[in-house]
Amino acid sequence: MEEFLQELPKKAQAVKKENVSYFKRLKKRTPKDLDYVMQDLHDKEFERTDCLTCANCCKTTSPMFFAKDIERIAKHLRMKEQKFMDLYLERDEDDCYVLKTAPCTFLDESDNTCTIYNVRPRACAEYPHTNRKKFIQLTDLTITNSEICPAAYNIVEALKKAIPLDSTPKKHR
Repeated sequence: MEEFLQELPKKAQAVKKENVSYFKRLKKRTPKDLDYVMQDLHDKEFERTDCLTCANCCKTTSPMFFAKDIERIAKHLRMKEQKFMDLYLERDEDDCYVLKTAPCTFLDESDNTCTIYNVRPRACAEYPHTNRKKFIQLTDLTITNSEICPAAYNIVEALKKAIPLDSTPKKHR
């Protein structure tokens, strides 16, 4: 896994243009069953991918923390919401709450487990978002996630095989 993680940014960059083009075409001709296809690809990938062997998302990026997340986690940690925010969060360039540090404060790096797993932010629970309804709205995020998450990368590659889109223009006679 470690070797793949080191190669992942390069591999993802190598297919980024292709993926942007693919998703642009997919948006124009979105299959009605795309969400079902994505759910199936997601499920198959996570049958062979164990996040605990990776945790690259937790080590390199921060999820967005929404009000409900902050309330739930602060309560779990038995602290006031404002204290939780002061200790752990900051506003990013989009004015969203994110962690001040990476790796995640709540990642136990000895075994890649989350110390707040049962109350983790919604963004963590849904990551890498490849099985969400209306997936077509998340293609930009998926391209970004494929640079961080080996499973997201593999799912995008599998999607291009499952729903091939011809990129050559059709000749009219």
